[in-house]
Amino acid sequence: MPHGMIYLLALVALATSSVRGQGALYAQCGGIGWTGATTCVAGATCTVSNPYYSQCLPGSATTTATTTVVSTPPPSTTASSTSSAPPTSGTCAPNTPAAGSGTLKLVGVNISGFDFGCTTDGTCTASAAYPPLLQYYGKDGQGQMTHFVNDDGYNVFRLPVGWQFLTDNVIGPINQTNMVEYDALVQACLGTGASCIIDIHNYARWNGEIIGQGGPTNEQFAATWSEIATKYADTEKVIFGPHDIPDITLWAGSVQAAVTAIRNAGATTQMILLPGSDYASAQQFISDGSAAALSTVTNPDGSFTNLIFDVHKYLDSDNSGTNAECVTNNIADAWEPLTQWLRCNGRQAFNTETGGGNTASCVTYMCQQIAYQAQNSDVLLGYVGWAAGNFDASYVLSELPTESGTTWTDTELVASCMAPIAGAQKGSTS
Repeated sequence: MPHGMIYLLALVALATSSVRGQGALYAQCGGIGWTGATTCVAGATCTVSNPYYSQCLPGSATTTATTTVVSTPPPSTTASSTSSAPPTSGTCAPNTPAAGSGTLKLVGVNISGFDFGCTTDGTCTASAAYPPLLQYYGKDGQGQMTHFVNDDGYNVFRLPVGWQFLTDNVIGPINQTNMVEYDALVQACLGTGASCIIDIHNYARWNGEIIGQGGPTNEQFAATWSEIATKYADTEKVIFGPHDIPDITLWAGSVQAAVTAIRNAGATTQMILLPGSDYASAQQFISDGSAAALSTVTNPDGSFTNLIFDVHKYLDSDNSGTNAECVTNNIADAWEPLTQWLRCNGRQAFNTETGGGNTASCVTYMCQQIAYQAQNSDVLLGYVGWAAGNFDASYVLSELPTESGTTWTDTELVASCMAPIAGAQKGSTS
């Protein structure tokens, strides 16, 4: 969830720059209404993403703007659940060439509501949860997900929930009455054919106290995950996701306890997401020690198979996800160094929170971010936008589609960039 924390780091927007009238790598180079450079620097080619946006992507140099859309299929609706971490590229030199397919494996939306009433210190109240399902008097989360899959090509949804809701405000066994409500959302998600991320959205805390660091013990945290994993052990398309912490070294021990509990409960093949510190910041994943600490987390057999680093990145001025305008595509500051590290270390990451306002600036920068990620899909699995579900359409980062009869209409950012069959992934191969 956007957290309002200001990172004291410069955000550099390189994509609008040009050299001698040519667009820089990852700069915009065409589209309806575009008046800037339509050629790219050596080593890049102007590639159409959609009628409104073309971008300089790695490839042969070009002297004219591309006029034909080069489409790739939308991501598969089946997440990879059995593959091991990718092999290293054999080099850790700077600027290793992109090795992605041009199509991200997992692209979706957060379906929020069960996390309502939670704050960033892990204070949640079970009664404040607001199930995004019509049968519980919420919005039509099932209809939203069906639309996102059938009309937009999405194939994953993150379903945030407060720990306190699952256990009815006590540190102990899961409350089965409450679990029935949450499971209704999980089943609605699975019914679309998409993968479904179970995300305990407590920022690794319980009412202000940190798991394994003075708050609930690692064993108590692991016990909850063991119950969840036991319930979904035979459900291939469930992904398990703990959520964020400050002291990354100690947190790695808590994550290890959760991973071990999930695997020992019989969920041996599904993905487990490993979140870093600083609100799981992709930009600080290496510098704050998250990469090093979480690299020690293993499956019970010692492997790293399907242990995926969980990172977040917003595009506004303070990286909080609370502003309608975007100022960066995050490529130079976050995605390039992270991509390089992942490729050199044979690991993968998943951007489970990103988003922006429904504004022209966010369309520009989000298209650029997604195009870069698609070019590096060997190590960047995809993204999940924040957020739909029970948010109101007036919410600054709303991705809530509006329904009129049997017709669903997407927000500007989703329609322009984030939906796989309409957005920046199309034509992003080099």
